[in-house]
Parts: sequence; structure tokens; C-alpha cells
Amino acid sequence: MILGIDLGGTNVRLGQLVDGKLINKIIEPSPGQMSLDESLSYLKAQIQRVITPETRGIGVGVPSVLDSETGIVYNVANIPSWVEVPLKDILESEFRIPVYINNDSNCFTLGEKKIGEGRSFKHLVGVTLGTGVGAGIIINNHLYGGSNTGAGEIGCLPYLDATLEDYCGSMFFKTHYNTTGKEAAEKAMNKNSEAITIWNEFGRHMGRLVEAIVLSYDPEAIIFGGGITAAFPLFEQAMKEAMTDFPYPKSIEKLQIRISTNPDIAILGAAALVEED
Repeated sequence: MILGIDLGGTNVRLGQLVDGKLINKIIEPSPGQMSLDESLSYLKAQIQRVITPETRGIGVGVPSVLDSETGIVYNVANIPSWVEVPLKDILESEFRIPVYINNDSNCFTLGEKKIGEGRSFKHLVGVTLGTGVGAGIIINNHLYGGSNTGAGEIGCLPYLDATLEDYCGSMFFKTHYNTTGKEAAEKAMNKNSEAITIWNEFGRHMGRLVEAIVLSYDPEAIIFGGGITAAFPLFEQAMKEAMTDFPYPKSIEKLQIRISTNPDIAILGAAALVEED
């Protein structure tokens, strides 16, 4: 058995996997505002609930840059006390089994490559659309993270007066229209013209995000995950129209855009870190 852990900004998701299948899962609030000691004790307690004598490894996806060899995580998003934490050593010392740490978007992408929408592609980028915008990269069937697992931080690229993340994540709706993506989606589905306009604008920004990915990595496919993807039909057309002036139209024509369909893919991808070793 393998444990997969998705340490999100809102929730911690832990799952037991046997032969690649998720057999048990728990979801608890993230230890966002706890002190370092409190948050580590909290995480250990959640692991204790699902670990068994048959567990042979733990994979953890963390929203941060990190050293994937040493398992030291830096400046973890939404857990301010995690500035520099040797998470691998801490968990291996506690549970006495191998622990593998990687960026959460990398885990999402690895999960899609192993068992999700990315199985048929050699070169792909997985993008998580939530509060922020994260991405993971598969090149020649292998996960590529760069020297700090930060190679996919496309959302941090400068764009207009801020970054792509500011315009392609959920903060776009709050910052520019004082609403939420969920509220805007509900109104748009009820034919509210202002909400439809908001989603068309969002789609145009998403087109620029896709163009940045294609120019950087030229993948066969981009797989979108995260809460905003539920509204994909509301911005898909505007996103595609925004790319009609792309300088290499054949690249856009050949590009496959897929939507993640497995809500547990980040857990499965974290668990896959153990198998990748």
C-alpha cells in the first residue's frame, strides 16, 4: 500500500492506494494558520489515521518550490509558518518508511500522465486553475521540474499590470468584478449578459496563458484541472478566439486541450512519486 497526500491551501487530502487504486480517502482542513510545530503535529496525526504496517511509501504534493532530492520545502503557499521545512526527513523519522515530496501541480500532472487524460501524450502540460495558477510539465514521458521544481510556474509570468495568475485564477473575479467565479458562472448559465461578458474576458486572458505555454514548451496537450474548469464551456470559445493571431497557427491547431475528470488525481499523482523512484 502507498499513501498519497495532497497538501492544498484549503484542505489536506490523504488516500490509501493498493495496486494504483484509491481504496480509502480522508479530507481535513489545511493547517494554514498554525505554527510550524502545530502544523507538523497536525499533519502527522492525519497520516497516523491512514497508515498501516503494509504501507511502503508516502508521496506528498506541496504548493511550493522545493528540493525534491532532500525534500526541503520553501515558502509554502497558504501555510506561512512553512518557510523552510525539511519535510522528507521529518516524516521519514516519524514513520520509518520512504517519503517523496514534489510540487502539487507536478503531482496533478503526473497523475494525469499515469492514469488520466494525459496517458496518450509524450509531451504535455497540466495546469491547475484555482486561487492561483500552477503547472506541471511532462517531457518525453517524464516529469520535468527544473532545479527547484519550479519550471511550471507559468502563472508568475508578467502580464498586463500584474501576472498571468492575477488574470487566469479565481482572484480575477474578485479583483476586477468584486464577485466569485462560482457566482459569475451561475449568473452566466442563467443568461446574465454582464456575467457572460466577464467570462468572455476571462477566456481571452486564458488564451494568452495557453500561448505562453505553447511558446515555452510546445506540448501535444494541455490538461486543465481545478475548480474553475467546471466553467470551461463558459470561456472555451473566447479562449480559442484569442489565439487566432498566434504566430505559429499550426501549433495551436494541433494542440489538444483536455479537462481533468478525476477529483482525486492529485492524490494519485502524489502516490505515483513513490512508484517513480
